[in-house]
Amino acid sequence: FRFGIAAYRKYSSGGGYPNISLSTPLPGIPKPVFASVDGQEKYETKITTLENGLKVASQNKFGQFCTVGILVNSGSRHEAKYPSGIAHFLEKLAFSSTAQYGSKDEILLTLEKHGGICDCQTSRDTTMYAVSAEVKGLDTVVSLLSDAVLQPRLLDDEIEMTKMAVRFELEDLNMRPDPEPLLTEMIHAAAYRGNTVGLPRFCPVDNVDKIDKTMLHSYLRSYYCPERMVLAGVGIEHEQLVECARKYLLDAKPVWGTSTAANVDLSVAQYTGGIIKMEKDMSDVSLGPTPIPELTHIMIGLESCSFLEDDFIPFAVLNMMMGGGGSFSAGGPGKGMFTRLYLNVLNRHHWMYNATSYHHSYEDSGLLCIHASADPRQVREMVEIITREFIQMAGNAGEMELERAKTQLKSMLMMNLESRPVIFEDVGRQVLSTGKRKLPHELCHLISNVTAGDIKRVATKMLRSKPAVAALGDLTELPSYEHIQAALSSKDGRLPRMYRLFR
Repeated sequence: FRFGIAAYRKYSSGGGYPNISLSTPLPGIPKPVFASVDGQEKYETKITTLENGLKVASQNKFGQFCTVGILVNSGSRHEAKYPSGIAHFLEKLAFSSTAQYGSKDEILLTLEKHGGICDCQTSRDTTMYAVSAEVKGLDTVVSLLSDAVLQPRLLDDEIEMTKMAVRFELEDLNMRPDPEPLLTEMIHAAAYRGNTVGLPRFCPVDNVDKIDKTMLHSYLRSYYCPERMVLAGVGIEHEQLVECARKYLLDAKPVWGTSTAANVDLSVAQYTGGIIKMEKDMSDVSLGPTPIPELTHIMIGLESCSFLEDDFIPFAVLNMMMGGGGSFSAGGPGKGMFTRLYLNVLNRHHWMYNATSYHHSYEDSGLLCIHASADPRQVREMVEIITREFIQMAGNAGEMELERAKTQLKSMLMMNLESRPVIFEDVGRQVLSTGKRKLPHELCHLISNVTAGDIKRVATKMLRSKPAVAALGDLTELPSYEHIQAALSSKDGRLPRMYRLFR
């Protein structure tokens, strides 16, 4: 140790550094002892099914905070027999007054005592009520969740406030400089016309006044049943969570009366393909003094597969390989610089503002799409560039780009699963849809096994489906749907040539 101090003084005062490699231990420094997790059982997910059908899933993670929540197999895809927008309303009404708590403020004050926060998010197929708080307050948290999910009061003034919030959100959706959420809505509507995941996620303006307490209760009676729910927790002992679930959720009587999952919409997503266009003046969508140039946004998608199929992993790798992004992004252009949409599209065609690949996957279908934006005069050329990229997906993937995409996907997966709320959502969603959970190392193993042949196979299969197209902005130069379809079934992805007599 004395040597260590002497050496430190000598070198920190600017003396010559010895030529020691960084991997050689320093003399005089004790050998480090690292904390380790014994075996796998410490991070595996434990699952228990209660007598009423409710699943309890947990993962132990160390620390004084936990994330606990209830996930319900209910979302906008289940609204076929109801006016669209119920899931949107329920998301906004979450954590309002309940049988135990007089108002949202009371709930927030109760959580505050345990350093907690709450949130509710609805997607097309899942509704998630979540709370992050100190482990000590677990009993209060589960009691509060049970109350918020099964005993909401849905008072008239709360429903009125929700109507205002929904209207505001719909206005905001159309005014945003980033048209991403709107395009995602449009492409789902085009791909699954009038069924399941194609039903609107946001409440349509005409339906805002139609939704009332009776209708919400009728919906909740069908979908909020114990066998369609999972109580998931991360950062707690499994037995403790099961005990709380038995106490607050086993015999809990919902405010809408006992429910059986009788009236549930079990329809399977029917991929139709098609086009949805929205002519819109994009010249005034700008924040601040430097106006965003007027752009036309196009999204083209093809049917991929459900997340329950084996091909889901090759599709995820393919999506990573396409990558892309905006040509102006935080930190400058340069994230994902080796993905195809950067190398082949943004680097070669400086006039394109965006080219990004997205993969949406559900339990019975999926959609791989590319969003691109450019000046309205160059829409035709932009569409052709995107259709060419789709055709090239079925070519041979280079060894280097495939390895890079796989590594990137694994690192993204692992980095996201460093966060407790993300682990919570992963545990909850997997147990809700499959009854079990694949652990990260199993997923990494599956990603490693993806070959160039797999990519070629899934891309070829995908190209057989009809395209789904969403177009937003000035659409004067937009090719017809038939032409886009012809380009996607051709060898090189080129649009049919058009000859005009009068230019």
